[in-house]
Amino acid sequence: MSYPYQIKSFEEYQQAYKRSVQDPEGFWGDVAENFTWRKKWDKVLEWNFKEPKVEWFKGGKLNITENCIDRHLETMGEKPAIIWEPNNPEERTRTVTYNRLHKRVCQVAQMLKNNGVKKGDRVCIYMGMVPELAYAILGCARIGAIHSVIFGGFSAQSIADRLEDANAEFIITCDGAYRGEKVIPLKNVIDDALIGNKTVKKVIVYTRTRTPVSMIKGRDIWWEDEMEFAEHQVEKEGKVFFEAEAMDAEDPLFILYTSGSTGKPKGVVHSSGGYMVWTNYTFVNVFQYQQGQIHFCTADIGWITGHSYIVYGPLSAGGTSLMFEGIPTYPSCSRFFDIVDKYKVNILYTAPTAIRSLIGFGDEPYKNNDLSSLQILGTVGEPINEEAWHWYDEHIGKKKCPIVDTWWQTETGGVLISNLAGITPAKPSWATLPLPGVQPILVDEKGEAITKKDEQGLLKGNLCIKAPWPSILRTTYGDHERCRTNYFATYENLYFTSDGALKDENGFYRITGRVDDVLNVSGHRIGTAEVENAINMHAGVVESAVVGYPHDIKGQGIYAYVIIDGKHAADDEQTRKNILQTVTRVIGPIAKPDKIQFVKGLPKTRSGKIMRRILRKIAEGETQNLGDTTTLLDPNVVDEIKNGKL
Repeated sequence: MSYPYQIKSFEEYQQAYKRSVQDPEGFWGDVAENFTWRKKWDKVLEWNFKEPKVEWFKGGKLNITENCIDRHLETMGEKPAIIWEPNNPEERTRTVTYNRLHKRVCQVAQMLKNNGVKKGDRVCIYMGMVPELAYAILGCARIGAIHSVIFGGFSAQSIADRLEDANAEFIITCDGAYRGEKVIPLKNVIDDALIGNKTVKKVIVYTRTRTPVSMIKGRDIWWEDEMEFAEHQVEKEGKVFFEAEAMDAEDPLFILYTSGSTGKPKGVVHSSGGYMVWTNYTFVNVFQYQQGQIHFCTADIGWITGHSYIVYGPLSAGGTSLMFEGIPTYPSCSRFFDIVDKYKVNILYTAPTAIRSLIGFGDEPYKNNDLSSLQILGTVGEPINEEAWHWYDEHIGKKKCPIVDTWWQTETGGVLISNLAGITPAKPSWATLPLPGVQPILVDEKGEAITKKDEQGLLKGNLCIKAPWPSILRTTYGDHERCRTNYFATYENLYFTSDGALKDENGFYRITGRVDDVLNVSGHRIGTAEVENAINMHAGVVESAVVGYPHDIKGQGIYAYVIIDGKHAADDEQTRKNILQTVTRVIGPIAKPDKIQFVKGLPKTRSGKIMRRILRKIAEGETQNLGDTTTLLDPNVVDEIKNGKL
């Protein structure tokens, strides 16, 4: 499979970028011609950022699974689509060819149909990193059901909130999941999440860990039994067939929940046509993918990175995607690199958090590894610091592998700003240039374009995008007004990323981090309001305020200032443990604060607003330049907090 739209030189990048801005309809129409459509579109693009309303390939009909699977069968049926490496390196690995993937996805589609799932229904998927998770996602897409994958680290309460918001009627889960030395009892968590739920009709359970589970008659069914039954239905005369549902290009493909600046998670909705074109285009260009290369994205499919660059991007390009069940340090800190050598991995795409955690082991992670198969390295999830970039370059890439530093978000669907491997220039810790079709702008608080450079000769401001790209989010599920207010209302006619950025004289961008009340912890977005709500549910807590602070491994850590009532103030350490347990119960372990400082009061304005700006500076170790504190109701509170800093 060749990619006529793959950029092969810096000059080609410049030409493609120029055309994508001047003639977006012509540019993306040409790219989209390379996919399988049931019916061609009537219009490539119609949009306004006021409502907001964005439509790509309007009137076009397609099914994304025909583009990820069926169109490859004739020429690549026996080529590996997914290689699966289990948590335990002693366990048998699996190589799933495109033919096998086709059969399994058809079976899942038939299984879902047998259980009453229809086009437009929401199916919640809460599974470990097993191939069946990919089959489940693609099986939903094949019948036009909207999948909503929830990361296996979320608590029952977080799942219950997401089930309710999506009004989901179906769940696919596992009995349990392996994660390093831990076994996570997924089905038990689902059972807790379903207490009081009135909408879920069926729970399909895949057997992975043989964890004892309760199976409720009429509601809970075994994956294996249902798949066996479906197998006979999709296999006819030695051929496998299940007709894929024709989807409108703008039909929703999936919902993925992400933390917002309010306590309620928001369901980002991505469409079928535009998302497909963008994930494929960015995969092929950013990683300069060549047929036969093995692409190892270490993310979990519970996050957008796994959706776009383990499943949809690589498979739509006829690539080979390596899927890993475990963690980078189990059974040893060389696990990632053992996998690279075992499968002769060509592209390694991981998070700065993982890189920073491995740096702490000295040369132990890579000293016994060859790593000569690696051709391209990538980072995702958060800005990478220079020290980690150089370690990655020298010790893992042996200074011969381009590093792509990719910036994007759940809402963007795929990479927006990144160098293209070996084609456009790299700059340590800079995401560099926008992809064709992406029009960034830096603005001040009023939405005016930044034109004045700082003392380093850089432009610095809030990062916005001027025009839509094919995989921009279409709405937030069930609440379009929330989509408008969050992303399009801050600055007129601009998509606001909520990130700050720098721009240098070459037009390169460096992302400086969130400028709203959302933290980026180990590449996972967590709303401060969500964490505060969880802390405040603990019986002894009167009030709390949460901010981010620099963390050596995670990038950002969570710092909580907590006021405790008199009855619960006896044992600080025990109270801290109880609060952490409460947060784990309400959200999940990923949201646990790294530091909890007990305070008598919080810095508030006379109108009652907590001045998080002051708390953030104190958490970062800045105790002198805290700005004007005279507007505070009680300025003395600030000194008390400074003196008690952890």
